[in-house]
Amino acid sequence: MKNYYIYILASERNGTLFIGVTSDLIKRVYNDKNKLVEGFTTKYNIDKLIYYEITENIESAIRREKQLKKWNRNWKLELIEKSNPDWKDLYFELI
Repeated sequence: MKNYYIYILASERNGTLFIGVTSDLIKRVYNDKNKLVEGFTTKYNIDKLIYYEITENIESAIRREKQLKKWNRNWKLELIEKSNPDWKDLYFELI
């Protein structure tokens, strides 16, 4: 069964956030860390994986991504702080 990831990247602690969904989290974050794809994350130097969720259903992953994008910033920060209070880059735990 395939996994899908809803993730949040940050430029720094309390910095610019990016929320996305992918089926290959390691590859996606690698691309952002190495500035391999032009876009929002490259422009704002967003390359730290600070939060992610896993699901086996792409529809629920997309629904959750849209939900998180609608949240106000304080709710997003609370979600991050609850599971990653030190804002560690979780990418290094995945590889």
